[in-house]
Amino acid sequence: MKPQHAIKQASSDSFGWRAGMLRAIRDASEDWATTDGLIWLHLFKTVAAALLALGIAMLLELQQPRTAMTTVFVLMQPFSGMVLAKSFYRIVGTFVGMLAALLLGALFPQQPELYMLGITAWMGACVAAAVRYRHFRWYGFVLAGYTAVLIGIPTVMEPNALFLAALTRAAEVAIGIVCSAAVSALIVPRRSSLALQNALQSRHLNFTVFAVKVLDGAVERGTSQRYFADLVDEVVGFEATRAFAAFEDPGVRSRSQVLARLNHEFMDVCARLHALHQLRKRLRDNHSVRVLESITPYFHELSRLLAAHQERRFDSSDAARLALGLKHVQSTLPASMRAARRPLESDEPQCLPDFDTAGELLYRFIVEFGRYIDTYASLAKNHNPARERPPVRYVSRTNGFVVACTFARTAVVVGAVSWFWIATDWQSGGLAVIGAALTCALTSSAPNPVKLGLQMTVGAAFAALAGYLVTCYVYPAIDGFPLLCAMLAPVLAAGTFLAVRPKTAGYGVGFTVFFCLLAAPDNVVVYAPDLLINNGLALVAAMLATAIGTALVFPVQMPWLIARIEGDLRSQVTLACKAPLAGLAQRFQSSTHDLMNQLRMLLPRRSRRHRNALRWMLVTLEVGHAAIDLRSEIERASYAPDMHACWKPALDRVAQDLAALFERPDKARADAAQRSVRAAIRAVQRVLEIVHEDRDRRHDQQRILSSLHFIRTALLDKDAPFDARSSVPTPSPKARLR
Repeated sequence: MKPQHAIKQASSDSFGWRAGMLRAIRDASEDWATTDGLIWLHLFKTVAAALLALGIAMLLELQQPRTAMTTVFVLMQPFSGMVLAKSFYRIVGTFVGMLAALLLGALFPQQPELYMLGITAWMGACVAAAVRYRHFRWYGFVLAGYTAVLIGIPTVMEPNALFLAALTRAAEVAIGIVCSAAVSALIVPRRSSLALQNALQSRHLNFTVFAVKVLDGAVERGTSQRYFADLVDEVVGFEATRAFAAFEDPGVRSRSQVLARLNHEFMDVCARLHALHQLRKRLRDNHSVRVLESITPYFHELSRLLAAHQERRFDSSDAARLALGLKHVQSTLPASMRAARRPLESDEPQCLPDFDTAGELLYRFIVEFGRYIDTYASLAKNHNPARERPPVRYVSRTNGFVVACTFARTAVVVGAVSWFWIATDWQSGGLAVIGAALTCALTSSAPNPVKLGLQMTVGAAFAALAGYLVTCYVYPAIDGFPLLCAMLAPVLAAGTFLAVRPKTAGYGVGFTVFFCLLAAPDNVVVYAPDLLINNGLALVAAMLATAIGTALVFPVQMPWLIARIEGDLRSQVTLACKAPLAGLAQRFQSSTHDLMNQLRMLLPRRSRRHRNALRWMLVTLEVGHAAIDLRSEIERASYAPDMHACWKPALDRVAQDLAALFERPDKARADAAQRSVRAAIRAVQRVLEIVHEDRDRRHDQQRILSSLHFIRTALLDKDAPFDARSSVPTPSPKARLR
């Protein structure tokens, strides 16, 4: 017999083993539920909504239940707010597209050439407007375009059936919208508002950690650029999430303006932190040891304050405590900086501009961060500070040439396929036009539409093959709607599984959408394999032609077109220097981030051109913010022109030369901007000597000097991209001959 203690030990070991096994299973289950489990949940909900839409459309004996299924696959998103937002814009787009189809049918009855010319122009205009107005507004314009095609193409030569077809198509689309929204909102809903809240907390935590590193001087060269580049995507993504979360949650809708202001203030804080980081880097590169020693204690004080509030769950109470700490630092910083400045006045007066600029930037960062934290803390309170301030609006900007090229590309592709259809009287030509229009619409917002179009073409080819097998071997062998659902579910689930994976999304979208168009059952199933094969070939050929046309006719990634967007990014400094000051900071910040987000989508990551665009964005934010600060201080110091005749002209010259430099950067304009900044500094210093006894006016001129000095350091930065073009040596004639 075993001793009693051995039995107890064995029992204890067995219990510990089981507890460890249960803990491992629980952890694995939680990890699966937050990763792959979400994918399978979305897959189940999408297939369920599609089959529900199919059943309701069949029950109502609509003409093409497959349209309701197609609507579901185009509409479904992981979050219910996304579905509701897309549903709203789809309803608007469908209604407008229906009106366009009816109007064109009334203008050109039994005139296919003119009718297709009108459809082509309408489709091109809608896709171009979709590129101009992105996010979920894109979807409304796209729907307005291809809904007119879906309604009008089958009835080109039958104007009497156009009105009935429009009403039927609207009913089928409405069923798909209702089923998508109901399934998304009722079956294990994933709330966009929760995703928005988690994004807020995660973004704040990551920013606080990075800010501590910047203030401590522990950021490696290159790391800051990558971090600020990722912030661009976060800012743009947050704005999109805020927009569609307002559709599902009344609380988010009521606080939408607070969230918009929070996003804008976060951009301001990031810009201030980057300015601090750049100034510290330049002081270190210039070996300004005395200035660094003088300002480091204040950086460390703020760093310790932020490090003490790095909670994983940063809520409104934590924000309130941090806001109090920031206000204390803000109130004590000016006196402390003046005390630290006195030794420099006598020992090293040449260091005073750097010290003053660092103090001003640190103070502005604390003020902006405190304002951001106050807004963050107000999210959970009844008090709404946004109502006490002017409303904030996110401004997106799209280059006019991008819009024009999109119109031309879409018109050429759809027009060529339409011409081929009319010229050859191809039986499946109408479906080919529909396939070309759908491909142009669905790839219009993709960073690489050619690649996405080719993926959708492959998906459509497999959809035609699967449709042939289902039509020939599955439909004749089943009876009843439940068995139909059981047979269709695996096919639809396979396509949906591909669609939710980023690398295979094009294949999945092409498979699911065009399987529904080709082989989804109607109320009266027509067993015509030859027609299905012809339609499948027509779709694949049209989509392949669309991909080729997209690659040849004004391709999205043309260097010339990307250079135009880069020029728009640089011209943001012209906006900062010349536009009216009211609301300027908001327009400048949001449009700059929006333009950089477009470039990040078009340019390959880790490429030389992407790095160059990122450098331009960062220096644009630096100089643009400083120019706005400078203009605000100039407006406040209205007394200065009377004291010195050169004061105002010198500062106006700075704005003109900065705008010229960023519009057409080269070494000559960079030198001219540096000269104008030096001349403005001298003029401001003369006014400072005159008003030195007046404390308020002295501070006004010192803030202007700090802005000018920071602009000067940005222009003198050895890493600045201003003379990047001229830095490449031009080969001599002898070198060319060699």
